[in-house]
Amino acid sequence: MVSALTDQQVIDYIKKQSAAGKTEQQIGKELLAKGVTPEQANRIKAKYESQQNDIVDDHSEGLNVDRQRSVSGQVSGKLSNPNVNAAHADESSNEYKDIYGHKIFNTQALSFEPSENLATPQNYRLGPGDEVIIDIWGTSEDHLREKISPEGSIMIAQIGPVYLNGMTINDANNHVKNAFSRKYAGMDDAETEVQVTLGQVRTIQVDILGEVATPGTFRMSPFSSVFHALYLSGGINDIGSLRNIQVLRNNKKVAGVDIYEYLFNGKTSGNIRLQEGDVIIVPPYEQLVSIDGNVKRPMYYEIKPDETIKTILDYAGGFTGDAYAGMVRLQRQSGTENELYNIERGEFSSYRLKDGDVITVGTILDRYANRVQLKGAVYRPGMFAIGRDIRTVKDLIRKADGLTDDAYADRVLLYREGPDLQLQVIALDLKNILAGISPDVELKRNDVIEVASVEDLMSKGDITIAGHVTNPGSYPYAENMTVEDLIVQAGGLLEGASTARVDVSRRIVDPASVTATQQLSQVFSISIENGLGIGKGEHFVLKPYDRVEVRRSPGYSAQSIVGVKGEVLFDGEYVLQKRNERISEIVRRAGGLIPGAYIKGASLSRKLTEAEYIARKETLRLAMTNSQSGQGDSLALSKIEVADTYNVGIDLQKALDNPGSTYDLVMQPGDELFVPQEQSTVKISGDVMFPNAVVYEPGKKLSYYIDQAGGYGQTAKKGKAFIVYLNGTVAKAKRNTPIEPGCQIIVPSKPKNGGTDWTKILAFATSFSSVATMAATITNIFK
Repeated sequence: MVSALTDQQVIDYIKKQSAAGKTEQQIGKELLAKGVTPEQANRIKAKYESQQNDIVDDHSEGLNVDRQRSVSGQVSGKLSNPNVNAAHADESSNEYKDIYGHKIFNTQALSFEPSENLATPQNYRLGPGDEVIIDIWGTSEDHLREKISPEGSIMIAQIGPVYLNGMTINDANNHVKNAFSRKYAGMDDAETEVQVTLGQVRTIQVDILGEVATPGTFRMSPFSSVFHALYLSGGINDIGSLRNIQVLRNNKKVAGVDIYEYLFNGKTSGNIRLQEGDVIIVPPYEQLVSIDGNVKRPMYYEIKPDETIKTILDYAGGFTGDAYAGMVRLQRQSGTENELYNIERGEFSSYRLKDGDVITVGTILDRYANRVQLKGAVYRPGMFAIGRDIRTVKDLIRKADGLTDDAYADRVLLYREGPDLQLQVIALDLKNILAGISPDVELKRNDVIEVASVEDLMSKGDITIAGHVTNPGSYPYAENMTVEDLIVQAGGLLEGASTARVDVSRRIVDPASVTATQQLSQVFSISIENGLGIGKGEHFVLKPYDRVEVRRSPGYSAQSIVGVKGEVLFDGEYVLQKRNERISEIVRRAGGLIPGAYIKGASLSRKLTEAEYIARKETLRLAMTNSQSGQGDSLALSKIEVADTYNVGIDLQKALDNPGSTYDLVMQPGDELFVPQEQSTVKISGDVMFPNAVVYEPGKKLSYYIDQAGGYGQTAKKGKAFIVYLNGTVAKAKRNTPIEPGCQIIVPSKPKNGGTDWTKILAFATSFSSVATMAATITNIFK
């Protein structure tokens, strides 16, 4: 597999993504996806290792090499180390263990890198590569900068080599001063002073081995600590220990690092400064336990052999507020099976844990040990605690500031849990209990006392108002409520409401009756003026369940609109002026017809009433049912949508010649009259040889126009041909049926199964003015 990226592109990509805050695991996966091979990663790693000696003399460049060394380690470690790859594969699986502290050394924002402005530590020992600055002042003055050679010395003119390797700054200062006393006068008399300081420092090599993301040799600042070295290695992997990290120097252990001491207590005693040749070993963890449930930080924790349940609880941040702290559940693997233990609170500090233990902290019970509830007609209903002040029912009522004025105290219900948690109901004479006549009742946990109100015991049904009011509906009954009050609650009267008659219907209530009655209700008719009752309706008091109906005034009528379009002088919309206004009157109000109007083709479109629309839908449904039973094409029928308008066949010429006659139709709201221009064609469609439109020839018969379309088709149903005229009328096509300009001759086909060819009918619909016309056509076909 050939990589799509060059070596330099890989390095640049790692630097850019690291600066963006991505982890090494994310960068490694992205490089794999981009085709970077393990061979290429190893080549990059070797390339930068070979360049280390060339730039080791420059401290800042040495730190850069250190970072580049880490970068190359990221590439090679992520792509070539199968253990690391397997570990990161576990991160996406359900078995991945989120161990506390493992992410601290692979976080970009926390590098533990030493400060370059740090004062030289007193115990820092000079070595090859360190730069020494010597300042001389007094009787003699000089300024020297020398770098310690690989042999451990610096060369001073007229003095020779001065050996400084392994010395501290103080030791080096005294040693140099003694050496300069041979060259400069006044050293012994303190007339000349010498000061030795540290310039640029060398880099050191440290080996990091064991369970880290990228084990190997790393070059870093001599001021670096163990934590910084762990960061450079990519952090501790999934099986690495946080509690037992060892630092070896000259084959001897010089420090043991416990990361938890730093994370939980802030102690950095094990985070020692590293020296040339130090070895850091991260062994696998020995014991790992898990804690979940109601603790503040549930996850995996690494423990030492002597740590207990109390320790792990401290690591997890302690219990949450709803945790049951009296006992924890511990699951342990015995080697052949799992075992379960319940550990009491007293054993937390002494019960030692083992590897693989799982601790679960439960939650407290969702119930109250001392709660009672008071409901109903008291001044302060709610929850109360049984205690020193509240022990009995009388105490509870007193704590709630007593009963309200409408409380029904003769019979109060106490709901109580029985021995088997079954609900029990106890009736109390609260009136006598409060008076001291009846014995008081001691309260128990979860008791619920409900004090009813006198009004709650009375039936108060809602009152309903309907008709011409702003907000018709049901409203709650109130004493002495009048019709005026109800109208105000309903938002007042609408325009057109009748003030001469408002009907109030009332239930017939006769509790003592022993026979049925023929009368179902009482009805009262009252008059109102300005929303107030007058005459018999003045202060008419309503009762529960009354129904008030505000009628529409017979003298009120909203404007009704009709439309006139086409060849009239003033087309547009017109408001009907009176009832039963006819077509001729509307045409006259529109200024009459203009020259060129085709009066025979005038048509009237009318909106379906709700009942008509339902009937049309039902007709279409029945047609579809017949089609599904094998008598037609149900798929074609399913595409038909019933319009909300239909055409009314009219003869406008006769209507204008005979005003007020049956030809002169009465206009209805929503009607639209259309008068077309003069027409000069006839359209022939359906099962003919060449459907087209031809010029109208006066006096020509049906056969002439069929011939103009090439004659009938092979499957034409000649006897069922029909003609649709512009005015919306339909006629069966016979030899002497008149042909008029603008009409359409339609020839249906014989279906293969002998039934109606609904597909053809549907095709004809495109030439109709509306689906309503098509419905009328279908009706005429089967007459």
